Amino acid sequence: MFRSLGLYNYRIWFLGALVSNIGGWMQTTAQDWVVLTGLTDNDATAMGFTMALQFGPPLLLVSLTGWVADRFDRRRLLMVTQSALMLLGIGAGVLLLTGIMTLPLMFCFAFAFGVANAFDAPARQAFVSDIVVRENASNAIALNSASFNMARLIGPAVGGVLIVLVGTGWVFLVNALTFVAMIAALLAMRTGELVPRVRSTGAQRLADGFRYVAGRADLVVVFVMVFLIGAFGMNFPIFASTMALEFGQQADGYGLLSSVLAIGSLTGALLAARRDRARMRVVVIATGAFGLAALVSSLMPAYGLYALTLVLVGFSTVTILTTANGYVQTTTAPALRGRVMALYMAVLMGATPVGAPIVGWVATAFGPRMAIVVGASAGFVAFGIGLVWMLASGRLHGDPDRRFRLQVDETLPISLLAPEEFSDQVAATTPIGLPEPARARP
Repeated sequence: MFRSLGLYNYRIWFLGALVSNIGGWMQTTAQDWVVLTGLTDNDATAMGFTMALQFGPPLLLVSLTGWVADRFDRRRLLMVTQSALMLLGIGAGVLLLTGIMTLPLMFCFAFAFGVANAFDAPARQAFVSDIVVRENASNAIALNSASFNMARLIGPAVGGVLIVLVGTGWVFLVNALTFVAMIAALLAMRTGELVPRVRSTGAQRLADGFRYVAGRADLVVVFVMVFLIGAFGMNFPIFASTMALEFGQQADGYGLLSSVLAIGSLTGALLAARRDRARMRVVVIATGAFGLAALVSSLMPAYGLYALTLVLVGFSTVTILTTANGYVQTTTAPALRGRVMALYMAVLMGATPVGAPIVGWVATAFGPRMAIVVGASAGFVAFGIGLVWMLASGRLHGDPDRRFRLQVDETLPISLLAPEEFSDQVAATTPIGLPEPARARP
């Protein structure tokens, strides 16, 4: 389960990310709460709009950010993005502490955070492939998710308590300090042990990533499912904060709900780390489980019962995202991985501007329970799409003879088989960042 931690570079990356993510979840809790209760009068629509501004840039800048992740040194790129996020956190914290912050200013900061994250996310996702070889790829991706959700377990609860004790401004400043851990980890890496990068033989056109995904029916299905879950099902800040208010809770009660959600998320991530590879069928089953868990949570009559159902919601959500992330990364041609991961992150994060304002409006107009039902419905629709594709493609029964091939371009001679068709020998001996002559078109 923890084999990737045996690698020095991955170990310090994991620890740096854990500290940074704890601060990130603290800041997320503070930002959501100050918009909902400090800058507005419990206006979930404004909260949804803030989320849309923060998660919109990955969708708007997807071609540029993917190209940057493939073109430049990802380690140095991450130092730049992490530094930018740190400075933004300091700026927002100072404005909150001095009483200057307004809702329009918070909207501006949310958009700026989104722009920085638009460049950070695809580089960070693809950088894992620069640290580990193929046989450890799925394990490393799952442990990344575990780190993220360990932070989610700690960050919101600590953030909620700090909001009550010292206010939201200090939470932003504490988060800014945690970026130092990630920057230090990047500086401490042994660059000679990083997996060599593969670059395409032709020009790195922005459209190659789009064409690659469009030619892979399995990836199209994964992207559609992730979009539905991301747009309507993963608006947890709206769901948890409005439900906390309905149950008469304050910021600490909201933070506790986010931490309870992380219990299930962490469990799902650790179980994913035990799997030898990411499979489509797991993504499909998990989307159905998410829809059911979300629907049950919307019916809970008490705070404690609602919190318990969030464990199942968190477990199914992380199973979807970790498995989908691993599937996309481990089945994508190395020379295109940055651009494909930029598309994946754009679909996941860019779905929020579509769904968050709608879900926020539903929560304001009809109550938080109906907003959760909207998210559950998205899970059921995603499950239906995945199930239909698996039945039509023969993947439900693990047809070993079915192959998915792609010819990207005459100047980019890359073809790829689906992961279930890799032999154990090839999967165990081919580094994730090196060419794969056995599967390359002559």
